[in-house]
Amino acid sequence: MQRRSFSHLASIAALFAAVTGCAHGAEWQVKPGESIQAAIVQAAPGDTIRVARGHYPENLRIEKPVKLIGVDRPTVDGRGKGDTVRIVATDVSFEGFIVADSGGDLGAQNAGVYIQPGAHRARVIRCDFSYTLFGLWIEKADDVLIENNLITGKRDFDSSQRGNGIQLYNTTGARIIGNNISFVRDAIYVDVSHKAIFRGNKMHHSRYGTHYMNSYHNLWEDNDTFLNRGGLALMEVRDQVVRNNRAWGNSDHGIMLRTIQDAVVENNVVAGNARGFFIYDAEYNTLRGNLVVDNQVGVHLWAGSTRNVVERNDFISNREQIKYVASRDEPWGVKEGNHWSNYVGWDRNGDGLGDVPYEANDMVDRLSWRHPMVKLLIASPAIQTLRLIAQQFPLLRAPSIVDKNPRMRPDHSDWRNWLGKHYR
Repeated sequence: MQRRSFSHLASIAALFAAVTGCAHGAEWQVKPGESIQAAIVQAAPGDTIRVARGHYPENLRIEKPVKLIGVDRPTVDGRGKGDTVRIVATDVSFEGFIVADSGGDLGAQNAGVYIQPGAHRARVIRCDFSYTLFGLWIEKADDVLIENNLITGKRDFDSSQRGNGIQLYNTTGARIIGNNISFVRDAIYVDVSHKAIFRGNKMHHSRYGTHYMNSYHNLWEDNDTFLNRGGLALMEVRDQVVRNNRAWGNSDHGIMLRTIQDAVVENNVVAGNARGFFIYDAEYNTLRGNLVVDNQVGVHLWAGSTRNVVERNDFISNREQIKYVASRDEPWGVKEGNHWSNYVGWDRNGDGLGDVPYEANDMVDRLSWRHPMVKLLIASPAIQTLRLIAQQFPLLRAPSIVDKNPRMRPDHSDWRNWLGKHYR
């Protein structure tokens, strides 16, 4: 279809809408060798542009509320310049394209799709992003939907020089659902963005699966973060719900909770990481029903992380269950208790709870953290004797996580399925 036919069809569509009062827009067809941008210019608000399979070497700028639909996955190629697609208008829908080869300028924030301030209710669905710096950059645009996209970055760039897979800044009401993101700097980077839903995403082979700051009232649900440096990193936030996620095989932490309050963290699997949970400056949160299994350290807890409710979690086969250094005990499992695979107590009345409290750390643990060379002697008779003496004489006892109601059996019967999920 030539540009003349675009204009001819637009006149017919406008006349038809005026005569019939039809609320539906016109539909345009773009074929290989034609220009998608020309169709956007000719289309009216509310129109639909269908783009046939082919290669379209152009940078698109969408300045009116139209729907672009790729048929059999056409490729929009930015040719290494700027943003491959920039969405300017509200209510734009962009679906079914391969978005390729954005510019590589971090300062200019080059992206496969840049949703600029004010482009509210943009929808980007079922697109493949190939060799883009940032996959999607979303700034001051509310109620966006980013769903079922495949995003890979510029793999030949150093990690620090790549962009993020999805970047949200100063947004409200975003829905980030079912995306698969890899080989970027941070798979999802979130700053000052509230009342959002992050569900069913896969984030892997990046620096952080999620790097997330200064954002409130958001839901993280059913996401997988694996084989990154860090999995979920939730920092300087409050009022989060973090549930049914899986964080495994990350070389640093599975889930980081840093400077966080009033959050619910429940029913997550944290397996095979260097540190399962890294909890720093966290207060008034609830951790419930999580499986923490086969990490080097199950939970690293410090910097005044207190007054949290920690119940019915399973801590299984972690090399160190808890790393905790503080001046006083921290009670966990006050009402229902947690399961600890290294608990050596008993249950004489058969109520499913241990008769003696579980204490996560002792003097030997603290010595080994402060003086790592002590680990060379950890199995020696002298060190084992010191551990026994510390248990018998309270004056030598180190402050610890104390669970007065340790559960004898785990709630997660499938915990063995998560063994061996380590970073490689």
